[in-house]
Amino acid sequence: MSALFSPLTIRGIDFKNRIIVSPMCQYSSEDGFANDWHLVHLGSRAVGGAALVMTEATAVSPEGRISPQDLGIWKDEHIDALKRITTFIEAQNCVPGIQLAHAGRKASTTAPWLGDHYISLLDGGWQTVAPSAIAFAEETALPHSLSLQEINGIVLAFKKAAQRAYSAGFKVLEIHGAHGYLINEFLSPLSNKRTDEYGGTIQNRLQFLIEIISTIREAWPVDYPLFLRISASDWVDGGWTIDDSIVLANVVKEKGVDLIDCSSGGVVSGVKIPAKPGYQVPFAKAIRQATGMLTGAVGIIVDPAQADKIIADGEADMVLMARELLRNPYFPLKAASELHDLIEWPLQYERAKRNK
Repeated sequence: MSALFSPLTIRGIDFKNRIIVSPMCQYSSEDGFANDWHLVHLGSRAVGGAALVMTEATAVSPEGRISPQDLGIWKDEHIDALKRITTFIEAQNCVPGIQLAHAGRKASTTAPWLGDHYISLLDGGWQTVAPSAIAFAEETALPHSLSLQEINGIVLAFKKAAQRAYSAGFKVLEIHGAHGYLINEFLSPLSNKRTDEYGGTIQNRLQFLIEIISTIREAWPVDYPLFLRISASDWVDGGWTIDDSIVLANVVKEKGVDLIDCSSGGVVSGVKIPAKPGYQVPFAKAIRQATGMLTGAVGIIVDPAQADKIIADGEADMVLMARELLRNPYFPLKAASELHDLIEWPLQYERAKRNK
């Protein structure tokens, strides 16, 4: 059997292979509710053979949405539609996962196909928040600097969202601490200029994330995995670095995080990132080697042999795929064939398993 299709167990959850459907924003919700689009989008990738299917960044509050069309889990009414999706995913021998998020100063924007621009209060947007009153870019609004009371409120929102996620049937929860959204804004010295216990030293800048992890672990079953997506580097001098990420990994490992999902960038605008196939894999490798933590590799992973080599060489424990799985929801089935692995197909698709 190839490394890519070897099983993995994290806490009490078994994964049939190492392929994760990465969180991908769909900008297709109304008032945060999942709908048929989400069922088909996520469900088809479960049918396609992935071990874990993650929802898009799912907002823990209305103000935490990137756009008005983001998926949400800030109220109990959201649970039933999500439960329909998790039930279908599990029926395909696949694990349902959810990514919890708050967009911070990058909130209140239009969907990409509507221009991906800031929505003002006059046009139906909302006040953005951040650790410090520093705008993301010239064309975006100045965010409100969070008070201690407001920080506590957001931490509680993550806990309540985790409780709803459990009720909705999710078995893996990922905290979105990357791509310049709120948690990432607290971590990076480029966006966090606070002088209280949440700013200054790396230990202080980690505090917001630590509180979120701790409160989620109070609500999330002990035998269910907790993942954390980070931007392992800001790609900017004076910003967050891979060395900082290693410090973070060692801290959160003791707080109950099971896997670090290693992305990068997004906290400041206009940064030139040298994107190429596998360009972020070295982050996953470095954290894994330095801390012993499980890691997930992400970023232009498009080929079965490429994905298999990442796992076989010990660079990461799982691979997260996004655009390639938009192009081909059934990539895992094809990959197994190319790697000469015999895996189960959906019974409804068995007749297509061999080219005859």
